[in-house]
Amino acid sequence: MTSHAGFRGRPEPDFASGTPLRRGGWYKMDQQNTSEAVLIVEDEPLVRMVAVDAICECGLPAYEAVDAADALGVLRKHPEIALVFTDINLPGSMNGLVLAARIHKLWPKIELIVTSGRERLLDRQLPDHGSFLAKPYGLTQLVELIRKKMPLTKQPA
Repeated sequence: MTSHAGFRGRPEPDFASGTPLRRGGWYKMDQQNTSEAVLIVEDEPLVRMVAVDAICECGLPAYEAVDAADALGVLRKHPEIALVFTDINLPGSMNGLVLAARIHKLWPKIELIVTSGRERLLDRQLPDHGSFLAKPYGLTQLVELIRKKMPLTKQPA
């Protein structure tokens, strides 16, 4: 079994479920405190891992996807996802802005946070409920924006 001891705050993945770690993987963190989850859509593994860690520190389950097609598959399987945090620049035929629009059309109640290091957008340029977070962002900025967009039943220490 792979050890994640070197990653502070990263819980052990649920290997028994058979869910892949890198494509639509799910990290559990104290599910009894919340029924909502977050989906992180980011093609850079290290950036994705740091975002997953920050969200898990908030006590939220965090799913991950490397591209838009993967993200849509995870969303179809997991109705508990209440917020999607996506990069704009993704591999494949659909970028993060198109993904955000598709999510808003199919699941209008899902909150959206869009990020990019190349582009700068205003919140009003995103689908309803969308917020833009410029890269590089601080983990405190990310956590505060998540707190603002969705009620957390467990706050980080």
